[in-house]
Amino acid sequence: MRRLLLGAMSEPVPFEVYEPGVFLHGTKAELGGGELLVPGRESNYEQGRLMNYAYFTATLDAAVWGAELAVGDGRGRIYIVEPTGAYEDDPNVTDKRFPGNPTQSYRSREPLRVVEELLGWVGHSPEKLRAMLDGLDALRERGSAQIED
Repeated sequence: MRRLLLGAMSEPVPFEVYEPGVFLHGTKAELGGGELLVPGRESNYEQGRLMNYAYFTATLDAAVWGAELAVGDGRGRIYIVEPTGAYEDDPNVTDKRFPGNPTQSYRSREPLRVVEELLGWVGHSPEKLRAMLDGLDALRERGSAQIED
C-alpha cells in the first residue's frame, strides 16, 4: 500500500509532473488507502478554517510544499489520490502566482480517494523552506494571505 519513490536524491523540480495521470496530496495527516479526503474539514494551513474544497496536484514539488507547510504535529506525508468527481484549476496559484497552471494544482468539491502513501521523497532545503515561511509571514502581516475557497 506504500509506493517507494525511487531515485529521489534531490529536491523536487518545480512544475515537473510527477507521473502522467497521477495526482498527489501533501499533508501531515496519517491516512490509509481507501480513505476519503473530503471538503468541510479543517484547512492544512489555517487552524479553525473549514475548507470548501479538497486540493491536489500533479507535481511532486507542489505536494512537497503541501506536506512541509501543513500545520500540525508529525511528519509531512504525500499521498497518491484519485478525484472521485469533477475538479478545476486551483485559483490560489493559477493566474495569481503563475500564469496558466504550471503547478498542475487543482481543487474539487468531491472527495479524493487515498490510493497509497508516497515514501522516499526529498523535501526542500532549509533555506528554501525558511524563505517560503518568511514570505508567508509577510503576506499574513499585510493581510494578503487569504485562501480563495
